[in-house]
Amino acid sequence: MSRCFPTRSALAVLALLCGSAAPTFAQSPRTNKPILHGRHWVAVTGKPLAASAGALTFAKGGNAIDAACAMLAATCTMWDTLGWGGETQALIYHPKTGRVIGVNALGVAPTGATVEFYRQKGMDFPPEYGPLAAVTPGTPGGLMVMLAEFGTLSLAEVLAPAIEMADGYPIEAQAADTMERFRTQISAWPDSRRVFLPHLDPKDASRRAAPQPGDIFRQPELAATLRRLVEAERAALAAGRDRKSAIMAAYDRFYRGDIAQELVASVRTQGGLFTLRDLDTWRVQLEEPVSTTYKGVEVYKLTTWTQGPAMLQALNLLEPFDLRAMGYNSARYIHTVYQAMNLAFADRDFYYGDPAFPPAEPIRGLLSKDYAKARLPLLNLERNDPRARPGDPYPFQGETNPYSALLEKWTPTPARSAQRPAGFQVSALTPDEVFRIGTTSIQAADASGWVISVTPSGGWIPAVIAGRTGIGLSQRMQSFVFEPAMNPFNVLEPGKRPRVTLTPSLALKQGKPFLAFSVQGGDSQDQNLLQFFLNVVEFDMDVQQAAEAANFASYQMQSSFGDHRSEPGRLEVRQDVPEWVRTQLTRMGYKVETLPRVYAPTTAIRIDSARGTFQGAASDTGEDYGIAW
Repeated sequence: MSRCFPTRSALAVLALLCGSAAPTFAQSPRTNKPILHGRHWVAVTGKPLAASAGALTFAKGGNAIDAACAMLAATCTMWDTLGWGGETQALIYHPKTGRVIGVNALGVAPTGATVEFYRQKGMDFPPEYGPLAAVTPGTPGGLMVMLAEFGTLSLAEVLAPAIEMADGYPIEAQAADTMERFRTQISAWPDSRRVFLPHLDPKDASRRAAPQPGDIFRQPELAATLRRLVEAERAALAAGRDRKSAIMAAYDRFYRGDIAQELVASVRTQGGLFTLRDLDTWRVQLEEPVSTTYKGVEVYKLTTWTQGPAMLQALNLLEPFDLRAMGYNSARYIHTVYQAMNLAFADRDFYYGDPAFPPAEPIRGLLSKDYAKARLPLLNLERNDPRARPGDPYPFQGETNPYSALLEKWTPTPARSAQRPAGFQVSALTPDEVFRIGTTSIQAADASGWVISVTPSGGWIPAVIAGRTGIGLSQRMQSFVFEPAMNPFNVLEPGKRPRVTLTPSLALKQGKPFLAFSVQGGDSQDQNLLQFFLNVVEFDMDVQQAAEAANFASYQMQSSFGDHRSEPGRLEVRQDVPEWVRTQLTRMGYKVETLPRVYAPTTAIRIDSARGTFQGAASDTGEDYGIAW
């Protein structure tokens, strides 16, 4: 098998010889949703009502951070594949400093959550659902810290739409039908049963237990919890404290006061491990993100406690290629991007974890352009490589790999499958649904220069609700592993954050905001975001075209959920990818599956600094929605 450095001319010839050249992207294709145009602000998220909460907040005079927090509160209240007890990850562009700031509001494994504890219960991975699946709640703290540090409005103003919704709103079909689908699992948890299954009749299993789409869905206990946060803020203001301190008084009530006490007592009653100390010692981290440059564009991601750097690694590998000359979604283009993802995600699967736990992840080496150049000859230009492996980035930061023996033994497919003892794990989701599970996305920008991208998640239905708090718990423990041979940086320990798939994105051009973009979908997130970015930068799509484009999906990386399975060579493409392209990919060793739609619910904002305007986009995959002014 021949290998060559991918010069522009060589790749153009290769594309023609392989019969996979395709025309570059047409400039004016119709989209199913219109692009949003705004001068003052834009708010985009996973649900129309939540986008309205963002618009209402802008109308009150709030900035992009205020609006994002209002959308976050609304999506959690709607159970838009997340809940209030989940986790929040964000990137914020600060216009006064010109810096990008990372927000780490991911919870941690509670006291007693050890490998030995779960193995004694017959598990090879942490459970997918139930009280033992939960890391500590991060979203309430993340929302309040972002608002206190970077917003302008009060907590009362920002939570007002969510409180009104908790008092009762017409529930949409997606959430209502998910409650019904998981009625068996939900029935095992008393507080969840009371909230999600108001029509449950133990004597008539044929009767629908969940609300009907369009019913007024009421959550009085959650509304009371949110009002308690507002009461704490109001009392602090009345006592003479400033805006920031008053918001943090509400934070203290959630993590150290009566809300924490009720939450912990309920979790432990239901078999969970939370302690008051777990909540008290947890902190939101404001941190430096990581970045790379791709053809003059700076791309920012959160660091190795997320999968975000994998997209940056893939960009480093792809930068020497003339992707545009290959043609949009040609066989050669799809193959090249897939192979770059193979190498980047193999590194993710072995090297990414919580940087607060030593040894430090080799992030400088992983993001080194020289490391990418050294890995490039491994990128097979002719066939899929099902045995793509992690590399050794340590020499590229002047260090020795402490896990070289484990690296030698690493295999793409985990040796064990998850066990699912009754009461701890749920098998109602297919492996494909598990791979794309959960999450929503939030983007906001304003004329004063604030830009934010958020990927919150956790606490999706079916969630364990903690007593009378109305708070649904996270299910993020399942992203840990037990075996150092799989990933020595992501082995479960109390107090540790799991390596998550959640990955907001910001891009700058010439030092100014250019793109904010994120997406739902578990392990498919950075695959879709990579393709979205290339659609804009390489193929000159506008953000709505890029959000609706025909993405493809790989399952070769290890899943971050369930049994962490890997399916080398599996490739999903949309049905409008031509048959001759699919045939060529099959010859190149792929197991090609053709779908009406590949899951890619991207939301995005493009900032046009020259004209002082915004373009917003919400994909046509689900219920993503945006409003601009």
